[in-house]
Amino acid sequence: MGALLALSSAVVYGIVDFAGGLLSRRVHHAAVTFLGQLGGLLLACAAALLLPADSVHPTDLLWGALSGVGSGVAMRFLNRGLSRGAMSVVVPVSAVTGVALSVLCGVLLLGDRPGAVAWLGIAVTVPSLWFVAGGRGGVRGSEAAGSPDAGTGKGTADGLLASAGVAVQYLALGQADPGSGLWPVAAGRVAAVLVLLPDAARHARRLKLPPVRCLQAVLIGAGAALGLVLYLLAAQRQLLAVAVVLASLYPALPVVLGLALLRERISRRQVRGLLGAGVATVLLTLG
Repeated sequence: MGALLALSSAVVYGIVDFAGGLLSRRVHHAAVTFLGQLGGLLLACAAALLLPADSVHPTDLLWGALSGVGSGVAMRFLNRGLSRGAMSVVVPVSAVTGVALSVLCGVLLLGDRPGAVAWLGIAVTVPSLWFVAGGRGGVRGSEAAGSPDAGTGKGTADGLLASAGVAVQYLALGQADPGSGLWPVAAGRVAAVLVLLPDAARHARRLKLPPVRCLQAVLIGAGAALGLVLYLLAAQRQLLAVAVVLASLYPALPVVLGLALLRERISRRQVRGLLGAGVATVLLTLG
């Protein structure tokens, strides 16, 4: 069940990433990020009220808040990178580096001990994510501005900053006690909104969007919160390192969506990445 929940989180995040990337190219990234976190806050609070919690301690809420800080940082720089057109750079850097940091911290600091099969799956995942998200000709590469190398420097910086946020988001949320229910996720959305508030204030004029765009941003943020809820449930039933890696397989989905909806072409590197991601999923599920 833990593996299935983590994979479901990856599917949701893949859809959100695809939709958020497209929207960030139509309206300012600050609006997409801030309104998205408000949508995530609404969904997280509703989910927390629906799912009873045995006991909620201040420590659990603090872990959730720290996770929300990571979420806010990750989404701010990810959407900024996507808006700049360096999609073929931002996504692989953020995904692969975020996985590596999370797994490393889980093993060295939190005492995770994946088995040999799971380690093999982790080893396969990193290059697979890079091939899927960074292969030329896919969703992100085709949307890069100018040439395949456009925005490389800015994209790399945005991707590294986003990956640090991703690692904090996953690791901190995994420390919350299962008895706290989904309240750590709700606390995290509050923290994310507060973290993004100064940037939103600087771009206040950009937040005045047509109602349909506002609704799209709110729904995207609600989807991201749903993905985080699924990840939290997975982390409560699975080794943190394995849950992180499975949830981080999300870059494969935008490629598939690009093929189906945008008639994008897929490169050989991306084919190898998709096959590797499938192998890694099996290994991590068995491990």
